[in-house]
Amino acid sequence: MTGMPVPTLAPRPSQRPKGRNVVAVASGKGGVGKTWFSITLTHALARAGHRALLFDGDLGLANVDIQLGLMPKHDLGSVVTGRLTLNQATVSYVEGGFDIIAGRSGTGSLANIPLSRLQLLSEDLNLLACAYDRVVLDLGAGVEKTVRALASNAGTIAVVTTDEPTSLTDAYAFIKITQMERPGTDMRVVVNMANSTREGERIYNTLLKACEGFLKVSPPLAGVIRRDLKVREAIRNQTPLLMRSPNCEAAADVEAIAEKLMGGR
Repeated sequence: MTGMPVPTLAPRPSQRPKGRNVVAVASGKGGVGKTWFSITLTHALARAGHRALLFDGDLGLANVDIQLGLMPKHDLGSVVTGRLTLNQATVSYVEGGFDIIAGRSGTGSLANIPLSRLQLLSEDLNLLACAYDRVVLDLGAGVEKTVRALASNAGTIAVVTTDEPTSLTDAYAFIKITQMERPGTDMRVVVNMANSTREGERIYNTLLKACEGFLKVSPPLAGVIRRDLKVREAIRNQTPLLMRSPNCEAAADVEAIAEKLMGGR
């Protein structure tokens, strides 16, 4: 286990546009490495000198704290029940240099949160986001209303997919529904666990052709993350990849994606 997180006090909010610096990480299908990517992306942003916050928005199966080997004193459940504010539930992951708002792991108690309460939570998150350079929002898998509601105020949505047909189909479904509800949303595609960069680009082009042919949209490629055994080792040891194996291929790929995201649209 890594060190215990400690409470953090957010600095005075700046005047950033609402949600502009929030990156929501989505996937139609589970098991594509979405949470691992969210953690590693946040860590990459922090290593680049940005004040970063990771928000575990997987209301059904939260596990950011588990992947990092943390036992946070507070989590999102206390916020939803009104016992704490989002700022009070924020803890500092000192080893990684970024802040975390943990979900309620081990239960699905937040999966059925009313949409009205979820909207308030989204608005509170956007206020808190003003105190950070970047906020990474790890969404739950799927296209349920709760997932879409949390993503609704994000400036950018990174859709993670793999070469599995079900993953591509579900990523397309997420893009389709989001485009219908929020035309013009800045959505970008991340191909994870590709055998090579070229193969990842081929996988992306398959999804792109479907989006252009049926939806008339062309979500750009945020980047390809190559398959890397170091990723599994890091997850097994509950340690961020950029801490355990900072020079591996997957680490370099995520850092390249972070740099591209920091460059704006």
